[in-house]
Formats: sequence, structure tokens, C-alpha cells
Amino acid sequence: MIRLQNISKTYQTDKVETLALKDINLHVKKGEFLSIMGPSGCGKSTLLNLIGLLDQPGTGAISVDGKEVKSYRDKDVAQLRNRTFGFIFQSFHLINDLHVIDNVELPLLYRSVPAAERRRLAKEALEKVGLGARMEHYPNQLSGGQQQRVAIARAMVGKPQVLLADEPTGNLDSQMGAEVMDHLVKLNQEGTTVVMVTHDEREAKRGSQIIRVFDGQLVA
Repeated sequence: MIRLQNISKTYQTDKVETLALKDINLHVKKGEFLSIMGPSGCGKSTLLNLIGLLDQPGTGAISVDGKEVKSYRDKDVAQLRNRTFGFIFQSFHLINDLHVIDNVELPLLYRSVPAAERRRLAKEALEKVGLGARMEHYPNQLSGGQQQRVAIARAMVGKPQVLLADEPTGNLDSQMGAEVMDHLVKLNQEGTTVVMVTHDEREAKRGSQIIRVFDGQLVA
């Protein structure tokens, strides 16, 4: 489904050049739950951003469904990203001035989905994560675990093929983290491909495959 071939990525400032990833070859298969592990600063989040087309490699090629992304225009990459991927971040990235349901609707605005359909899909997504009664709350009226479940609903509202999660339980206690992991596993069982960055070995083992990154390279 998603293939990275001979990917390297370097970040450069005026004084320092940092090699974030080197010679990465990875195939993310449809329907799998892939866990990415490694120490802080090893390149895990960079790898996730490349898989999700949020960043471009310095060298190498990324293909989605057999077609190399380099051949796409910027506008086409944005459309492909919006259609294919849902994103969950450690710090939720919810907008506190918007009701929960309005936060969940946001990805659908970029698809020009009519208002009534946006509202229906957002309600459906929130009910799926057990927050149907909290639609008119603001994010700061929810617990951390509930906010992350809102973020999951927002990521899933457009029915993406792939869900990318960057330390999705990093700001949660163990009980709330377990709830979030249960939702990710359930979504995977229902057919969504999941790629998750985590420091937690127990969480990583709930997936179907673990890969490890060290100093920008995949290690056995």
C-alpha cells in the first residue's frame, strides 16, 4: 500500500546538518497495525511524517498504491493526503474555542462536504468513540483521554485508509492510555491500517508488527 524506497532525510540550518533518516526501506501493508519504536531523537516522527506525506524525503521514493508521489503536483499530494490519511498527535491539537463536534467536522471542510452531511458524519464518529453525549462540550471541559478520543474521531471522520498516530497516549495516564489503545485496535480490526509511534513496548505489541529505529536507520 505505502512503500518507502531508499529514503534519506537531512535537516539543515545555517550551522548544523542533521541526518534524520538514512536508507529506509519500508512497506506498510493494507490492514496491518505497524508500531514504530526507538529512543527520542532517532527519527521516528520524521518517518511517520514521510509515510503521511507531511514531509518530503531528501533522496529516495515514496509510493502510494503503486504510484510514486514525486509525480504528483503539490495540490494533488494535499488531496491524496486528505483522502488517504488520518492523523492523531500526542498533544491532541484540538481548537478550544470550537465545540467538540465542530472540531471533528474540520477535515470534511477541505473536501467541500455539505454542512448537513458533515454534521451527520461527525456525530457518527463521536458515537463510535463513546462521546455521543459530549458533542456540544468544549475540549477543555473533557478529560485528557476524552480529548484524545475526540482526536481519533476527527482523524476517522473522513474514513481514511490509514491512521497515523504519533505517541497517542504520551500525555495520558495508564487507564486513559489503555482506553485509547483499545479504540485504535478496534479500528484496525475493522479494516483501518494503523501506523503508530510509541515508546511503550506493551502498546507496541498490541499491533501486528514492530519496527525499530536507531540513529535514523531501521534495525532488527
